[in-house]
Amino acid sequence: MPPAKKRTRSYDSAKIRAAVLTQFGHVRDGVRTLSEEQLARPARLGDWSVRELAAHITTAVESVSRNLDRDEPPKPELGLLEWPFATAARAGDIADGTRELAGRNPDLDALYARTEQRFTERLADAPDGRLLAARTGAMTLADYLVTRTVELVAHTDDLNRAAGTEIPFDRQALAACTRLLADALAVKAPGASTEVRIPPYAVVQCVAGPRHTRGTPPNVVETDPLTWIRLATGRVAWPTALEDADVSASGERADLGGLLPLMG
Repeated sequence: MPPAKKRTRSYDSAKIRAAVLTQFGHVRDGVRTLSEEQLARPARLGDWSVRELAAHITTAVESVSRNLDRDEPPKPELGLLEWPFATAARAGDIADGTRELAGRNPDLDALYARTEQRFTERLADAPDGRLLAARTGAMTLADYLVTRTVELVAHTDDLNRAAGTEIPFDRQALAACTRLLADALAVKAPGASTEVRIPPYAVVQCVAGPRHTRGTPPNVVETDPLTWIRLATGRVAWPTALEDADVSASGERADLGGLLPLMG
């Protein structure tokens, strides 16, 4: 795992809490409208169906409630900028648990309703500094909630693409997700020779090489938030994004293909 030398960006806790709940509500409203035909479609995430994907999305929020019910670990083990690199090891467990969850909960709206109620109740009096025994490593509640924006936004996009829905993105959730993954790139490839622009939410400098100080940077990558999230999470490959003109890259150090994806 690359060392997190970059200073962690600060996030407004109240806004992040509201963003997680709002995005979850958007997904619940969208899932409620899905037909059986849509639910049976492939989710394009392994061999999951859209139904299994919809069930899995609840775990992004339920994991907060579940960890608040557990004993608090003695010390933090994972910083926010380390989290994206710690997710790959959990892929097998997630797949097995998702199939079981979907099988136990044929009524998806009831599952969403229970999850939302538990989350709201558990979060009401939980302080930001409360440590959670997350599977990736113990983290503060404040940091863990920021990671929930990544899970919710990425999977909302998955659901829209697989089921043909148009579930909206909460602006604060989309911004936090974009910024966390952009900052993770700067951790993985420290330096200041390349500027990565993801308007309107993030600009980071990364990649070792000559440091740029003024004027137009010699190495520039620019893309939109959803394309960036797809690249960072492995939904879209770098050559495909370039070929489809979803990302522009200029300069000899602007090829990020060897650095992506950031998450497994």
